[in-house]
Amino acid sequence: MSGLFLARNDGSDFTAGALEAARRAFAAQGFPAPTRHALPGWSLLHFPYITGGPEGVLARGDDLVAVAGTPVIDGKFGTAALEALLGMDPLTLDWRRIGGQFVALVRRQGRAFLFGDYFSAFQLFCDTGDRVFSTSLLAATDAMPRLSFDPQGVYELAFNVMPIGDDTVFAELKTLSPFAVIELTERGIVRHRVEKPLPTAPSREPLAEQIARHRAPLAAIVGAHVAQFGDHVRSPLSGGLDSRLVLAALREAGCRPELYVYGLPGDDDVEIAQAMGKACGFDVTWTDKYAETPPPDAFPDLVTRNFHQFDGLPTFGNIFDNGAHGKAQLARHAGGALAVSGGCGEIYRNFFYLPDRRFTAHDIARTFFARFTPKDATEAFDARAFLDGIAARIRTAVEPPPAAGRLDRARIEQIYPRIRCRALFGREISLEGRYSPYLMPFLDHQVVAQAMTIPLAFKHAGRFEAALLNAIDPQLAAQPSAYGHDFTGLPSRKHRFGEWSTRIRPVWVRQHTYALRRRMGPMGDEHGGLLSPDYMNRVIDPEFPAMRRFFRMDAITDSGLWRRIANLEYLAAKLGSKLAG
Repeated sequence: MSGLFLARNDGSDFTAGALEAARRAFAAQGFPAPTRHALPGWSLLHFPYITGGPEGVLARGDDLVAVAGTPVIDGKFGTAALEALLGMDPLTLDWRRIGGQFVALVRRQGRAFLFGDYFSAFQLFCDTGDRVFSTSLLAATDAMPRLSFDPQGVYELAFNVMPIGDDTVFAELKTLSPFAVIELTERGIVRHRVEKPLPTAPSREPLAEQIARHRAPLAAIVGAHVAQFGDHVRSPLSGGLDSRLVLAALREAGCRPELYVYGLPGDDDVEIAQAMGKACGFDVTWTDKYAETPPPDAFPDLVTRNFHQFDGLPTFGNIFDNGAHGKAQLARHAGGALAVSGGCGEIYRNFFYLPDRRFTAHDIARTFFARFTPKDATEAFDARAFLDGIAARIRTAVEPPPAAGRLDRARIEQIYPRIRCRALFGREISLEGRYSPYLMPFLDHQVVAQAMTIPLAFKHAGRFEAALLNAIDPQLAAQPSAYGHDFTGLPSRKHRFGEWSTRIRPVWVRQHTYALRRRMGPMGDEHGGLLSPDYMNRVIDPEFPAMRRFFRMDAITDSGLWRRIANLEYLAAKLGSKLAG
């Protein structure tokens, strides 16, 4: 199953209304009709994949397991995976047996539990009153009687693409913590704390030995998927490193996936991917997402479809395009194919471009999460409080939790998968994994755990990832890249210098980098959109009545920021009178 909704039976009219609202919301997103299960104190709706995939629900007498997303248990999918989950105690899960990104409800021996994957990447929204749990944001909002925007969440989405930690843009909605297992009882819920550690020390092995050790978990998770789906796999290919490494792992497992690339004519990604295919003997389908421009009159219906297809808030606020984003998503999943992503590949690299020493959580917040300029915001924005909130979430996310003061390098490395990947790629996984199974191997926790042991010196300039690619598939490694070099040897001097010059920049300088770029002129981004008044005035109020509490729209010259705020404004209009303030 790839959709899940739970409502508390509290003796009021709430449950029936919430379930009906959820049915409508999931239906508008394209889900088939759900089946309903009764639990003591709770009602469950579970929905199958939109386009097809393995079985997601299993009942054995009073015992039940239902999943959203794609769990892989002992290398198995579907019914075999569900049988294995049903045999596990949710409070003492053996994570060595479990992979994939998913949410699971398990009822066994008279007790029912909700839990997510290792990083809670597949999102489960829960209201602060503990009455609703939903894998769909829109189903959750439609089921609730009242909502209000949370300023911290709004600013995090606008400035950094997605809220981090357990927060959302609404004060009344959170996401399930990776450290929580929810027990569903007749009287309500009980939260159980679980630990999910990652290695906290780099390996001292030589590079060649580390490469051999890292191949095993990557081959295991990719190989399990190939064993299930064969060549019924669709995977991206670009001019970079991550998608190429995924392809190498697929080829090593014996898979010949359908490959595609997105981009404008003449883009490096397009040229390099197609040249790679020609040199290596495989086809790469090219799609120019900007080739068509709909008439303005068609735009409102198009945005409405995008809004439902991407559950209200896609990554980067990309609901204002020409429809190509949605068509591409459907094409990736057509026929229930396995869709694959190279997201989170920077577990193998120095994502934050920081030197090898301790930093405070606040330093990390200022380095990477300070992508704002205060003039874009109203007096509701407090820059210090905003960064303090992010730093607090960072300290909470790393395991084991640090004492006050500076984070050691191992815990800094955890921030990328536990914070960044969970927020950004977790939203992607949650939206893609509704259609058919979705594989993001670099967020598999056993792959991540191995990556946490890579010495930082090996991560610089993609040295380790390139060596891993070359070990798995020398033919792919030998092809040119968008970096200006292939991956059979050391990165180019230009590439190494560019990364080194970033690493030596002090934190206080980086905090102001975005503001300096803004002063140089308007900023665009790769996600684009039909953002001219001829189009946008047809779908949102140009006065931004909901968002003007938070932003000075006339000051914003970053199109990506403007688009994400417009997405929030559109969401606010759809919520109508249930939105407070």
